[in-house]
This record gives sequence, structure tokens and C-alpha cells, in this order.
Amino acid sequence: MQMTSENSIEVTAFTWPTGFYSDATHAGLKEAQDDMGWLYSQVPASAAGVYTTNQFQAAPTKLTKATINRQYQLQAVIVNSGNANSCNGSQGETDALMMQSLAANKLQIDQQLVAVASTGVIGEPLPMAKIKTGISQLALSQSVGITQAVLTTDTHSKTITVKCLIDQQLVTITGFCKGSGMIHPNMATMLGFVTTDAAIDGQHLQELLSTTVDETFNQITVDGDTSTNDMVMVMANGMAGNKPLTQNSDDYPTFVQAFKRVLTHLAQEIAGDGEGASKLVEVNVTGAFNHLEAQQVAKAIVGSNLVKAMIFGADANWGRVMQAIGQTTAHVDINGVSVSINGMQLVKNSVAAIVDDHKVSASLNNKQVSIAVDLNAGVAEGTAWGCDLTYKYVQINASYRS
Repeated sequence: MQMTSENSIEVTAFTWPTGFYSDATHAGLKEAQDDMGWLYSQVPASAAGVYTTNQFQAAPTKLTKATINRQYQLQAVIVNSGNANSCNGSQGETDALMMQSLAANKLQIDQQLVAVASTGVIGEPLPMAKIKTGISQLALSQSVGITQAVLTTDTHSKTITVKCLIDQQLVTITGFCKGSGMIHPNMATMLGFVTTDAAIDGQHLQELLSTTVDETFNQITVDGDTSTNDMVMVMANGMAGNKPLTQNSDDYPTFVQAFKRVLTHLAQEIAGDGEGASKLVEVNVTGAFNHLEAQQVAKAIVGSNLVKAMIFGADANWGRVMQAIGQTTAHVDINGVSVSINGMQLVKNSVAAIVDDHKVSASLNNKQVSIAVDLNAGVAEGTAWGCDLTYKYVQINASYRS
């Protein structure tokens, strides 16, 4: 297939961009699966990050934020699952620094170019003997094992690779993430990693990441809980050979489109893999007073436990959508709201529309459910993603540590 600068192509095979290496290993933090991994760039890369707003921000999160903010550069990321290294006081901070130092020494790079990420149980000391052993086992390869090593209650890895032409050079953007429970980002409640061989300076990358996260990861919710740990980070090493991108570059819109495609896909993957979830839910809001209010309403609907339970039970009780809308502070034409589920209109001018209720309910058994809302208060639009609420969610979280 011929590629043009207007044509970003999603590649089904997961591949690392030029100059990136990775590996994963079982350090013993989890019973059997790989639980440690790293990413490494052949050269120092521009870097950006967005972080959880939870007040109990974990030690590795704080360390990585400080590391990236120092010069918007990284060369490696060391990550573990099975232990969050959160709420561990000064010892947690010492252990995060030790992880950073051990990885830097093994890779023979500056410690200030290493990010640290952890996910798992909160409040348990990080078993540093296992961490040291794990890092000693890591090598530089094209392994994709890290996409599995970061998982906790996820049911599958979440990955995507997109390629596009920038400045007549083939650019690769590859992303992967973990996230299943405690998903209500602002940012974050998950771990997301994006690598690219595009050339773009760190501050432009930070602006792009922050803007795109607001439209993607911050528009997903599983359970309304915000984690202590998680973040999305990006590394861009420039090895594709394009001229450094700025907002004035001719191909900047192409890169933005490809980048957003990566983050949107990962956000949808997390929403659809919510703990115990059986259905992916997408809410599209139109007719909003402004974009912010459109996003607010979309997220309120997809985050409503009543709506989520309605979808799980395949019960087309549209009143639950209306109550979710009404609880927001958004401008609404109270006599002009429309609601559709899976393309079938249930509400017109804020009252029941003539529809085959059984047909709508039957459609709620689909693995993907769409809800469309017109607030009739403007022209702005917004989208959010989530999942249904099942019995299994309670089962998983009632025994998370056992």
C-alpha cells in the first residue's frame, strides 16, 4: 500500500520504532508472569509525561515527573508490576531512586535519563532484592514482553503501531498501556508508554501529549477511582531523520493525527477491558454549549453506575441517561434533549420517542454499545468511553490482594 503524508496507516504487527529496544523478565513480584521490563533508546530522546492527580502520588511517579521536567529528555524507562511502591514513606522514595540507579548502571547511561514506573498493590514495601535480580536479568532486544509485564488485572495486552510520512521520512509511533481498575483519569490511573522515532523537541511533545490526553485518556472511566501511581509518557528519539517538528511544520497535522490515533486506541482498549467488563461503551454528545461541557456530559453518562448497570442488564431504561445529564452543570435545553442507543432514538425533545423497546434492549447485548445525546444548547461535541458494571467487578476487587 502506498503511503502519502495524508495517510496514516495502522500496522497490525506491533513493532518498535527505529532505535528502541526492550526486554521483560520474571523477578518474582508476581507468582508466575513477567513483572519487570524496560524500554531503551539508542540515543537520548525528547520526553514528555502526564501524571495522576491523586494527592497520594507514588514515589516512582514523583521521581519520573521530576526527571522529565528537568530537561524533557529520557533514554530509558524501568517498570515493574505487582507492587505500586506507593504510601511507603521515605523508604519508597529511596527504593524508586535505587531502581533508577540500577537501571542506569546496567545500561551505562546517566541516571537522570531514566524514568521509573510501578503498578500493583499499594502500601507494601518494594522487595528490592527481587528488583535487583530482575534488572540484572534484562537485556536489549526487540522483545514485546514488556507489554505483558506491566499488566495487573488486565485480561490482555493493549498495543498499537501507526506509521506515517513526515518530511518524506517514514515515522513509526508505537504505544502500549495497562489499565483495568481504578480508571477515572485526570490524568491518570493507568500506565501508558508511547515511543516514536520522529524528531520533535520535548516542550512541543509535552504540549501535544497534554492536549491529546485531555481528548483521550481523560475521557475514559471504569469505576470513578483515581490511582496513586500512573502516568502516560512519550519518548521521541528523532532517528526517523525528519526535520524537528513544530506546530508550524507542514506535516505537523499528520503527526498529530497519527499520535491521537494511538492514544485514542489505547484509551478505548482500557475502557473495554475494565475489571469484569463485558461491553465497551462509547458516548457521543452533540449540541453542547462548548467543548468542555460536551466532554463533561459524555463522561458523566459513561461513568454513571446506573447507566453502566443498565447496559450490563440490557435494559433500555433511558431515564438513567437523563439523570446523568441532569446532574452536570452543563447548559441543557430541558425541553429539547435527544437520546439514542445504538442508533435508535429513545428520547426526542426530552420525552419518550416511539421506538421498539425490545429491539433496543436486544441491541444492548452487543459487545459495543453507543449512546448519542444532543443537548440542543450549542454546536460543540464531545466523546467518552467506558464499560458496563458487572458482578465480576465486585468479585475481582473484593479479593485483589489474595
